[in-house]
Amino acid sequence: MAVQFAPVAGIALRYGAVALAAYAATRYAERGRRDQRAEDVMDETQEGLTFRREDGQVNTTGRWRRVYRFGARGPGVEIDATGFARIKVRRIR
Repeated sequence: MAVQFAPVAGIALRYGAVALAAYAATRYAERGRRDQRAEDVMDETQEGLTFRREDGQVNTTGRWRRVYRFGARGPGVEIDATGFARIKVRRIR
């Protein structure tokens, strides 16, 4: 049974376009830097979600840590996700 070339070519073109866009984005993106002060704050953040409200702004912090193992004694992966958000709303006259 012969494989039709047209559907395979369409899929290959889509994946090629995505790969080209990803390559272009990595070439032109500015290299980031690591701020050790921010890393220390993220390490000290308690697990869970917190909200704090003051006049004109709301602050939110959250941390989620989990360990997943493959099998009873197999290798594992630790996922540590920390996020901060600040939303300021000001009335402009």
